[in-house]
Amino acid sequence: MVRWLIFLLLLALPARAEQVVLGLSHSEVSITADFNGSELLIFGAVKREAPMADLPLQVIVTVAGPSQALTVFRKDHTGGIWRNASGVTMDRAPSFYALASSAPLDDILSRSENLRHDITIKRAIRAVGISGKAGGVGEFREALIRLRTREGLYQVLEGEVSFREQTLFRTAITMPANLTEGTYTTRIFLIRDQEVVNWVSSPIEVRKVGLERFLFTLSREQSLVYGLLSIAIAIAAGWGASTAFRMLRNG
Repeated sequence: MVRWLIFLLLLALPARAEQVVLGLSHSEVSITADFNGSELLIFGAVKREAPMADLPLQVIVTVAGPSQALTVFRKDHTGGIWRNASGVTMDRAPSFYALASSAPLDDILSRSENLRHDITIKRAIRAVGISGKAGGVGEFREALIRLRTREGLYQVLEGEVSFREQTLFRTAITMPANLTEGTYTTRIFLIRDQEVVNWVSSPIEVRKVGLERFLFTLSREQSLVYGLLSIAIAIAAGWGASTAFRMLRNG
């Protein structure tokens, strides 16, 4: 009897009329000694099991880097010098966050859906994850967003998702050279009438390789050896520059 009830309940559940099929140009980003950034191509399609609805779909793409705790300070000019005054500690802020959409966000995404899925950058640095004695927490969050936007670490690309015939979509995200190593998460949202009707996610691994990996691992696991090696390289570089200068002067 219980099995029949479960079976009937499953039959009563509505089928997903539209689903996202996601594709990435690459699932790994390798940071080498000459790494100067990368472009991530995100593409996909809408899979339908029912006729297309009258209201059009919209697409939002987000790419989020590993979250990290940090403190944002307000600078204060006292006694002729600038110093750190009040500050706010943020328990969780993504090291990288890019958002691309097929139309302006205010037109396609409701506040409640943004709160539910943490889609925008402000929601990725949610106020509930911020603590501090300084007032005006929102000001510190805005300051962090401005700073990382200038560095290319936070990006809002409204209207940069190409969406053809309500089926095929694509966009490109620029990954800057100053990426943090770790697992990045790509999310695709299908939006209709300002509500999320389906979404999917996929990881991207960002890893140091070659000499960068060797030095990074050495600095974490053999800090003394790393320090001595750094000193030796600095001495060798200084000696080489001095020798080259003398040769040029005497030549």
